Parts: sequence; structure tokens; C-alpha cells
Amino acid sequence: MNHPVEDQNELLNRDFESTLESVDSAEALIFSAADRAGFDEDDLHKIGMAVRECMVNAVVHGNRYSSNKKVHVLVTSDNQDLTIKISDQGDGFEVSDVPDPLAEDNLMRHSGRGVFLIRAFMDEAQFRKLSPVGTEVTLVKKKSV
Repeated sequence: MNHPVEDQNELLNRDFESTLESVDSAEALIFSAADRAGFDEDDLHKIGMAVRECMVNAVVHGNRYSSNKKVHVLVTSDNQDLTIKISDQGDGFEVSDVPDPLAEDNLMRHSGRGVFLIRAFMDEAQFRKLSPVGTEVTLVKKKSV
């Protein structure tokens, strides 16, 4: 289980079922945590969009809707940053293998833009394949000064 760094305030630490309803629940809880942490409306919208993309990827592509697998969410904050860690129990993936959604061959595809959008909406996004299974995505949003 993930634990926050000592100088971080834990805002959410929870497992979610691998359902699309859980995507909505996680987004709402993280949105509320970010609001309590002092993020403005524009940043809240960006955080919400990135979290939705990440949760959908974890449920659909990672856990493949398996009722035996969970999506873990850890949200922490300090005076400067909101950090969101979302991990699934799927096979894992390498972010370098995700096709560029802006490449001409991929422009008309119905999926494949999640990683691109997550990176666009957050200040930092790290994707890590876990061992023996799973993927952990770490999202960071810096507070506007």
C-alpha cells in the first residue's frame, strides 16, 4: 500500500472497483480534495479531466473491468503541489509503446489520446509499470502563485 511522504497531507487513500461508476466516484472525490487543497476552478477542471482519463484507462485497459481487481487512489498535498497516484492491477504497459495521437495515421482513431490529455492537463505525469503486475500513474498539479 502507498503511504504519503512525511510532510504531505493525505487527502484520499482508497481502493475502487473496476467499474465505470468508480470512475465517476474517484473523479468527484479527487475534485473535492483538490478544492479543499485550494485549487482554482480552472485547475480543478484540468485535474478532473486528467483523473477521468487515468481512471478510465485503469478500469478499461488495465483491469479490464475485472471484479477481482481494484484501482488504488492516493491523493496527497503540501503547500505547493497536489499529487495523485492511481494504480491498477492489470498487465501493465510501457508509455513509450503508446502511439502518438497527433501522428497522421492516428488522428481519426476513436481512442489513444488519454496519455496525451493527461500530460496536457497536469504539470507532471509519470507512468510506471509495476512488478509483478499493474501500472502506477503519478499526477502532479502545482498550485498557482
